[in-house]
Amino acid sequence: MSRSDATPDPAAVNPAAVDPAAVNPAAAGPADTRPVDARPAHSALAPAKPSYAALVSAKLGAGALRVFLVVAALFWLLPTLGLLLSSLVSPTDLNGGGWWQVFTAPSRLTADNYERLLANDTITGSLLNTFAIAVPATLLVLVLGSLAGYAFAWLEFPGRDWLFLLVVGLLVVPVQVALIPVSELFGSIGLFETTAGVVLFHTAFGLPFAVFLLRNFFAEIPRELLEAARLDGAGELRLFARVVLPLGGPAIASLGIFQFLWVWNDMLVALVFADSANPPVTVALQQQVRQFGNNIDVLAPGAFLSMAVPLVVFFAFQRQFVSGVMAGAIK
Repeated sequence: MSRSDATPDPAAVNPAAVDPAAVNPAAAGPADTRPVDARPAHSALAPAKPSYAALVSAKLGAGALRVFLVVAALFWLLPTLGLLLSSLVSPTDLNGGGWWQVFTAPSRLTADNYERLLANDTITGSLLNTFAIAVPATLLVLVLGSLAGYAFAWLEFPGRDWLFLLVVGLLVVPVQVALIPVSELFGSIGLFETTAGVVLFHTAFGLPFAVFLLRNFFAEIPRELLEAARLDGAGELRLFARVVLPLGGPAIASLGIFQFLWVWNDMLVALVFADSANPPVTVALQQQVRQFGNNIDVLAPGAFLSMAVPLVVFFAFQRQFVSGVMAGAIK
């Protein structure tokens, strides 16, 4: 036997001499688990970079759109601008040329028309009467409409659906149809030609839309939220005040703005039901036309002042309206 044949196998003599990775793969060192980037250097799926011509055309298109919107806004505001400048020009200068002459002769601008207007007791009193009509008519519609909208949305009572259909049907009733019968009713109970009669008329015709709008808005509130408040011991009035009203802020704010603008700018109802001795501003301006003819020195500042008040109200509550809309969208 040769020496090489007599040499024993190390694996047979000492099993520990066997490679541990061959016997137990887990005993081997940590494998390289880093992901292999199999993407090519230039992927065909990568978005193509827009060309310079496409960028230029996009910027020119956006610029043209902005110019168009600015021109459209100027044309939209042109009557308001003309009314404002007409109210700041004396009647003599205005009869000698149009309101656009102030661009070439700014020295013709004057505030004498507003001084004479504010010295007119009829106009100043009519502004106060308009506030006395618009503010209560708006608040009554908001309060009664919110309560009725919550009742139609979340309270169970007999005939609820039929009553809501009746409210929806009242939306199509025109104001002109109710002038004569309501005049007879107000005359029999002593409300004809009174501020209270005008407020009640505006409230009655504003409630159907208010109930319809707020009921649909309140119905979108999650039922689980209301049930959780009831389990915490909240009654219906507390639930309405603490849960429903904060969530319904966007709808209530928009309804209040539109109701105030509608009542402030109304002339037909005020002409029929308001006191002829203390009319609102729309009727007072109409009486100025009938009495003095086409006196632009009174009509122009009066019309602009009548239009400026709703604009001030709208912009004063715009921040609250937008924040309410955003809060309602987040909730």
